[in-house]
Amino acid sequence: MSLKAISATDAASLDKDLMEIGGWSLDQLMELAGLSVSQAVWKIHPPNAGKNILVVCGPGNNGGDGLVAARHLAHYGYTPSVYYPKQGKNELYQRLRIQLETLSVPFIDDFQSALKTTDFLVDAIFGFSFGGALRDPFGEIVRQIESANVQVLSVDAPSSWDIQGGPPKEGPGAKFMPHALISLSAPKPCVAFYRGRHFIGGRFLTKDITDKYGLDLPKYQGIDQVLEIGVDAEGRL
Repeated sequence: MSLKAISATDAASLDKDLMEIGGWSLDQLMELAGLSVSQAVWKIHPPNAGKNILVVCGPGNNGGDGLVAARHLAHYGYTPSVYYPKQGKNELYQRLRIQLETLSVPFIDDFQSALKTTDFLVDAIFGFSFGGALRDPFGEIVRQIESANVQVLSVDAPSSWDIQGGPPKEGPGAKFMPHALISLSAPKPCVAFYRGRHFIGGRFLTKDITDKYGLDLPKYQGIDQVLEIGVDAEGRL
């Protein structure tokens, strides 16, 4: 199964429509995104494969998705920890942090040591709005993730990748190919460069929204919020 990709501009417009027309709040969209990420982790790396999950969060909405995912993972019985080097200033992110602190989920400072001991990593640094070169400290963070011997799930796009053009030609991220990728709402064009396990998450879109943006409604199974789909660089994408 392959799905139509959506550009970064249309992805931003879709989110705006959901909030201004569809009645959704940013909190709700982030909660659903983080829930989808957590379910993808469960399918890829169940707790019996190792409970230590390192969630690396950026300063924007992608990082917020990671914070929500960490909370759900704690409830599932994992032992998540969060690396959040540049925290979002929005009050929403502060509340998400408090929710994790009340669950005793640690926010770590020594990323290098945590990377050596984790069983699995969630890359929630940058999403569809990323563009340009990586700024400190994220270049070094991506470089370390890229060379680590740990499976990675990237949220919406592998961090450092151009949303349209894929991985950078050189520097941090040039050889970054995470084990798994979860596309939220719809795949982004960079998925055409991706080789690995690919999931879709976004079981809340309505037919009018998908029709407006020419998207497909995947056939999610049971109560799952995610669905594993193929990557077809020659097809619909």
